[in-house]
Amino acid sequence: MLKIVTVCGNGIGSSLMLKMKIEEICEEEGITVDVESCDFAAAQGKEADFIITVKEFATHFVNKDVLIVRSYMNKNKIREDVLPGLRKKS
Repeated sequence: MLKIVTVCGNGIGSSLMLKMKIEEICEEEGITVDVESCDFAAAQGKEADFIITVKEFATHFVNKDVLIVRSYMNKNKIREDVLPGLRKKS
């Protein structure tokens, strides 16, 4: 099971939408995941296989595996952005 943290600025709207899309994609692809959404500051201390966020936040995560998405809501773009990375670790 992959542990994933989705991240946005406040941890309320965008990261929650991304969490739901990641869960949908992984279910469709048969990848078992535990996804948590949170704000940028809280995510710094989280242990996860992947941090998934937009490029504006991605550069601030040092020594963590980060997958960058172009959209928090467009499922097709999210799938294109994260699926290759998720498949490598699943």
